[in-house]
Amino acid sequence: MTKSMTGFGRGTSRQALLAVTVEIKSVNHRFHECTVKMPRMYAETEEKVKKVISSYIKRGKVDVYVSVESEKPNSHKLIVDWQLLDAYAQFVKDASARYGIEESLRVRDLLKQTDAFTAVEMKEEHSADDAIMSALEEACKKLSDMRVNEGKELENELLFQVQSLKQKVEFAMDLSPDVSRKYKDRLEKTIREYTNGIDESRLLTEVAIFADKADVTEEFTRLLSHIKQFERALLKNEPIGRRLDFLTQEMHREVNTIGSKASDEKVAAAVIDMKSILEKIREQVQNIE
Repeated sequence: MTKSMTGFGRGTSRQALLAVTVEIKSVNHRFHECTVKMPRMYAETEEKVKKVISSYIKRGKVDVYVSVESEKPNSHKLIVDWQLLDAYAQFVKDASARYGIEESLRVRDLLKQTDAFTAVEMKEEHSADDAIMSALEEACKKLSDMRVNEGKELENELLFQVQSLKQKVEFAMDLSPDVSRKYKDRLEKTIREYTNGIDESRLLTEVAIFADKADVTEEFTRLLSHIKQFERALLKNEPIGRRLDFLTQEMHREVNTIGSKASDEKVAAAVIDMKSILEKIREQVQNIE
């Protein structure tokens, strides 16, 4: 099954007094990379989120946004640094005795010592883990469905391009046997124009040398083999993006070699067409998981 690396999924869940929304988006990336953004008070759930994501996505850059809203009014707890206040009260008492100044310490004087007081938001009594996981699963399934649907379109396009490539390869292969014959005819014509006779053995030797240098049988064989592997890979139910990328590079390498050896206009034109098709394939492959 061919999967795209791009997609979006959104899931929601309600539990007790909590409402959770999870949004996931994924784009092309050479490896798997996951970034999770969620409220700090639920940060311990991040690793669980990443583990679930990795079970759905093997390759691609993934951004996860987790929103947790509570229907319960915000509650805070006041943390008091009593040691600091004790030190402040003792200082006032010591200063009064030292300098003979009568000074009564009032509560509002203590409240001015802001460093001694910290207000912290109380964590919800109900754990948000279950609600987050439920919304996450929904978002992951929607994301996966989108990636599968887009992957089918990519697969159809790749199969079409591969068939076009195969046709060009077969066309070029049919032309190859004529290359040596045409070279022999041109060489023989040239010799007749500039000499009185033809050394048949020398002519055959020159043609044999040319035929050996221009022989692209091995390149065509490997190219067709890569095309078959490419088609088989599209049928596998696993991440295939890297394999397709490698096969595309290898096909491009063989086409380049054929192009460098080609001395026929029609073969050269077919090579240009093959390169154009391979470029389209390469662009599509970059988006496959």
